[in-house]
Amino acid sequence: MKNLEPQGTAAAPGPARIDTLDSLREHLQWAVELEHATLPPYLCALYSLDPERNPEAVEVLGSVFAEEMLHLALAANLLNAVGGRPRFDMPGVLPPYPRRLPHSDLELSLLPFGPEALEMFLRLERPAPPDAPAEGDGYETIGQFYDAIEQGLRHLCEQLGEREVFCGDPARQVSGSHFRHTAGSLFAVEGLKSALGALEEIVEQGEGTARGVVWDGDQDVFHPDRDEVAHYYRFQELKLGRRYRRGDTPKSGPTGEPISMNLAAVRPMRPNPRLSDHAPGSAIRTAQEEFNRTYCTLLNQLEQAFNGDPKLLGVAVGTMYALKAQASALMLVPDEDGTTAGPTFDYVPPEQRS
Repeated sequence: MKNLEPQGTAAAPGPARIDTLDSLREHLQWAVELEHATLPPYLCALYSLDPERNPEAVEVLGSVFAEEMLHLALAANLLNAVGGRPRFDMPGVLPPYPRRLPHSDLELSLLPFGPEALEMFLRLERPAPPDAPAEGDGYETIGQFYDAIEQGLRHLCEQLGEREVFCGDPARQVSGSHFRHTAGSLFAVEGLKSALGALEEIVEQGEGTARGVVWDGDQDVFHPDRDEVAHYYRFQELKLGRRYRRGDTPKSGPTGEPISMNLAAVRPMRPNPRLSDHAPGSAIRTAQEEFNRTYCTLLNQLEQAFNGDPKLLGVAVGTMYALKAQASALMLVPDEDGTTAGPTFDYVPPEQRS
C-alpha cells in the first residue's frame, strides 16, 4: 500500500509533468471525464444481463459501476479542493461511442455483456507494470495517469505550500454519501494527505493494492467473510469461471469456487447503437431520445452537486433508477437485425430536455 504521509522530496520528472496549478486542475478535470467515460459501457453490459439467470455477473458489474461512481465523486472532490470547477454537463463529455478515454488510446464501446465486453473491461482496468512511468497524457493504464497526478500534487505542495495548492472552498466538498454495492467511502479532500487517500482509493479498487496484488484492501460487501477483489481481477473471475481466494496471486489465477456466467441469458443489444439507425419518430428512436434527455439531466444534477449544491447527489441517484428502467425497456425491444435496441448516450442541449 502506498505511504499516505506527505513526503519531503519531489518525485523524478515524468512525461507531461504537472507543474502548475492550472495544469493540475486541467488533469483533474480529465480525471472526472475519464471516470465518467467508463459509466455508459458498464451500464450497457449490466442492463443487458437477465438478473434472474446471471446473478453473479450482475453482482460484479453492479459493484464495479458503483465504485466508478465513487471514483467520479472523489475526482470531483479533488478538483474542487485545488480551486477547480468540475464540469459534467457539456457536449465533450459525451462523444459518440466507440470513443477513446480522454487523452489515451484506450477505446470504449457500448456492448452487451459477453467475451468482447469482458476483454474491453480487462484492458481498461489493467494494472500498470511495477516499473511503469507516470503518464499525464497518452497514458497506457489508468494507474499511470493517477501516478502523474500524485507526482504533480507532491511537487506543487513542495514548491508552493499545501495551503496555496488546496485553495478550494471546503463547502463544495461532498462526503458521507453511501454508495450501494461498495465498501469504499466518499470523503472530503482537505489537504495532501486526504488527496493521496482519494487517489489510492481510486487506483486500488481498480487494479489492487500494491501492484501485483489481487485484493483492493476492502471487505467484499456481498460476502463479508471474503476480501474484496480489485476490478481487473473481478473481470478475470468472470472470464475464467472461478473466484480468487486467499493465497491466490495474479500469477496463480483464481483457484476458488466456480462462478457461473450464462451467455444465453444476455439481451443481444446492438453494439454501439446510434440514433441514425432508426427514423425520426420511430418507437426505438423516441425511446432512445427520452433516455438521452434523462441521462443529460443526470449530468446536470452531478455538475450542480459538485458546484455548491451537494444534496443534488441524492437526487442524481434517483435519476439513475429512471435510467435503469429506460435502458432495460429499450433492451427488450427487438431491432431489425436480430439484436435488441439500446441506449445511445448522445448529448442533449439543456433547452431540448423538457
